[in-house]
Amino acid sequence: MEDLVRCFLGGDRRALARAISAVENDHPHKRQLLQRLYRHTGRSYVVGVTGSPGAGKSMLIGALTRHLRREGFTVGIVAVDPTSPFSGGAILGDRVRMQDIARDAGVFMRSLATRGSLGGLTRNTRDILDVLDGFGLDVILVETVGVGQSEVDVSSLAHSTVVVLTPGAGDGLQAMKSGIMEVGDVFALNKADLAGADAARLEIEGALRIVHDGPGGWRPPLVKTAAVTGEGVAALWEALVRHRDFLVSTGKLAGLRKERLRRDIATLAGEHVRGLVMEKLAAGGGLEGELVRVADRELDPYTLAEEVLTDVAREVLVQNG
Repeated sequence: MEDLVRCFLGGDRRALARAISAVENDHPHKRQLLQRLYRHTGRSYVVGVTGSPGAGKSMLIGALTRHLRREGFTVGIVAVDPTSPFSGGAILGDRVRMQDIARDAGVFMRSLATRGSLGGLTRNTRDILDVLDGFGLDVILVETVGVGQSEVDVSSLAHSTVVVLTPGAGDGLQAMKSGIMEVGDVFALNKADLAGADAARLEIEGALRIVHDGPGGWRPPLVKTAAVTGEGVAALWEALVRHRDFLVSTGKLAGLRKERLRRDIATLAGEHVRGLVMEKLAAGGGLEGELVRVADRELDPYTLAEEVLTDVAREVLVQNG
């Protein structure tokens, strides 16, 4: 652990890869590692990129990364791919699409499999972002799996969320129905060189006016892009910078960080308590008889759950003096 942390803080990319693997695979020292690295976090600008399959998210991330590198920024990319419910594997195709930028010393890319997690991300995405942040990368781009109408978790982790849409992907009503209109801070109409782009722009702008039509606050811009040619990529980054400046000037960035900390602490506490409860149930002890009573409907599971939680809390207090 000491060697890993020392090499990590020294800028060793292999140590970064090892640290992410430890987090992704729930290594026994994962918690200790994250505790050591946490004080070095809080510097990266995290951008989530979401949208339906085939919208060109990977190509757009590649084009945006090249632009950021020309601007002198270091970039981390977390590309989440869906896990097959049949084989349990994942193609991790985003790495294939971004081979050229993956070889850039100023870019670190990691492909992750969802491993059954919903919401477009993996269970350990939050912790992996902290590892990349602690490494000192300027910008971290997070691409969701692109499952259509449930990939909104990224908005709770990113400072800014880009929703990638394409011509011919449905009208403005469909976009509102999918729920992604509410989570986007910047919208990219990708493949804008295709027929129907102007009509799609009008429909999306109409949907945005309905969803975000209120006094003050941030009004998400719509940027036309063509990832293959690089058209609109600089404008997309400018829109993201404007959103980041808006968050800073209004104090909303600090609010986002506090809200994320609240969720993180609640999640970590819940995971810890769940682990203690599972250990107690697995150990059996005096619970076997109670479980039989629940099975026979002599005792309800809610009451037993409260009793188990009380016992666990008492044991924790005794262990901590």
